[in-house]
Amino acid sequence: MKDQPHIRDSLFSSLPVELGSGGRSRLKDLVMSALPGGGNLNSCFNCGACASGCPAGGLSDMDPRLFVRMLSMGMDEEILANDWVWMCTTCNRCVHVCPMQVDIPGLVLVIRKNWPRDRRPAGIADYCSRARSNETCSSTGMSSEDFKFIVEDVADDVRQTQQGFEQLNVPMDKKGAALFLNQSSGIPAFEPLEMAPLWKIMHLAGADWTYGSKGWAAENYCMFLSDDAAWKKLVETKAAAVDGLGCKVLLNTECGHDFFAVRQGLEKFRIPHSFEVRNIIEYYADWIRQGRLKISSDWNLDLKIKFTVQDPCQLVRKSYGDFIADELRFVIREAVGEENFIDMHPNRSNNYCCGGGGGAIQTDFVTERLNYGKIKLDQILETEAAYCITPCNNCHSQILDLSRHFKADFKTIHLWTLLCLAMGVLGPGERRYLGKDLAFVGQKQEPRHNK
Repeated sequence: MKDQPHIRDSLFSSLPVELGSGGRSRLKDLVMSALPGGGNLNSCFNCGACASGCPAGGLSDMDPRLFVRMLSMGMDEEILANDWVWMCTTCNRCVHVCPMQVDIPGLVLVIRKNWPRDRRPAGIADYCSRARSNETCSSTGMSSEDFKFIVEDVADDVRQTQQGFEQLNVPMDKKGAALFLNQSSGIPAFEPLEMAPLWKIMHLAGADWTYGSKGWAAENYCMFLSDDAAWKKLVETKAAAVDGLGCKVLLNTECGHDFFAVRQGLEKFRIPHSFEVRNIIEYYADWIRQGRLKISSDWNLDLKIKFTVQDPCQLVRKSYGDFIADELRFVIREAVGEENFIDMHPNRSNNYCCGGGGGAIQTDFVTERLNYGKIKLDQILETEAAYCITPCNNCHSQILDLSRHFKADFKTIHLWTLLCLAMGVLGPGERRYLGKDLAFVGQKQEPRHNK
């Protein structure tokens, strides 16, 4: 939809327009009936706070304020002709800054639900379809047998080649384990060696944990598709897997959206369960405080390499709030040194989304996604940090894309990589995201150089 000034002028010339008035009203009626309290949409007084802080503002000639206004005035055809709802990452920053708490992400999801099926982003739809068609919930379609094979193959390699991990145990379907650890399925599918640092952390902490051969995949693109039946099915499958093994905690790996999808899904669909849902960052922090993880920043005393961190929206702003952001910073400072951590601004619950959430990373709107992320890129560059830590797989993929596309001079790493580096246990095949400055730091055997 092209920006038309006369339409904008008419939309913003008066305050406020009450939802339910006017002509065409199918979409706003759906929104008002679907969201608790109508999403507070009748409370909007057009202040523009949502648009001022939205990285998606301007994409496809749309922003949150204009979107709400168009809905208010019954402009259904114009809304359904604009792909902006798939560029919005539903990050909730608009709600965070809105004085009336208007639920614009909820509105976006209602519109997505009513989007013509043949126009839905194929990437999100395919990921949802594959996940709901197998018992693992994997968006890559990975079977239980393949997952077990890959896990044991990588674990066996670690036991044979890495000193101190000869007895590494990677449990599968262990009944009565305290923690059911999930796994983003893109890791075993495309970069299986990235699983090993997380296993080492669990091993060194003495955690009582297990993978499950069913329900282990840490993603839920059906939620982003706004397909409630499929979203519910995935959460039910995961809940059955955790309860079936008698685990007390579903421990979400370094992933934001699946944590939110499971917690929200259990409540939304009233799915019976006997476990808590928690994120692994909580455990990292506790294990460091308890001395179970021997983290040291001594490796960085002379190097003085600087780090910053991305706060995952689904984990921080939409779930835990600043508590988990503070725990995240505690863990990082322990690993790199207080003086070597540089925060972005704004941060924590007020952070800007990176642009990869809400399913955007799996759409064809690549140019728009990268433009969305320019604010995040500028934040990172302002810190002058050499590394951006991304404790979320979609954040990791997006920020990696941003750094490569804009040829930025920083690296993007997982938190598990940093922790193993700080414990001196990061293996040679587990360093793909490190730069030359850290390529050999902490390795037990230095590389041989040709004379």
